[in-house]
Amino acid sequence: MNIHTYEKLWLVGAMLLIVGFIATVTYGAVGVGVTMIDDSEETIDPTQLDEDERFSEPRVEQVGENEYDVYVVARQFMFQPDPIEVPAGSDVTFYVTSADVIHSFSVAGTNVNTMVIPGEVSTMTVEFDEPGEYGIVCNEYCGSGHHAMEAMLIVQPEDEFELEEGEN
Repeated sequence: MNIHTYEKLWLVGAMLLIVGFIATVTYGAVGVGVTMIDDSEETIDPTQLDEDERFSEPRVEQVGENEYDVYVVARQFMFQPDPIEVPAGSDVTFYVTSADVIHSFSVAGTNVNTMVIPGEVSTMTVEFDEPGEYGIVCNEYCGSGHHAMEAMLIVQPEDEFELEEGEN
């Protein structure tokens, strides 16, 4: 059987592309600095959020000097608390869970973006250097009111920030 030279070149090129795709996927799965989501985190019963000490009262809590924890519950079609107020220049750790369906928690203009799955707690730590207002949106379709699911993150100047009463 005689294979034309151009056909041989196309076959070699196609094989190189296939090997390249496999190498890229393999590197993405096990490459240095790339971590996959694991299931070692504890789960939470989304129907019992009112009984969980972290999420029964969604809030901002100071846990150290310039360190704050924010406990957020996503529900159709809102985020609690709203608005979220934190001081500029502090490390903020968001703990986000869902009470009903899959949502996302995305702070516009930042790299804060995660899926929020019922029964799981998504955790992200970020530092907001500049005071300002940031929109929080849901990027996962969660029902007929999805388009209106938004909240506000207010980063206040450090000297003007004060936790409101009822927040720790």
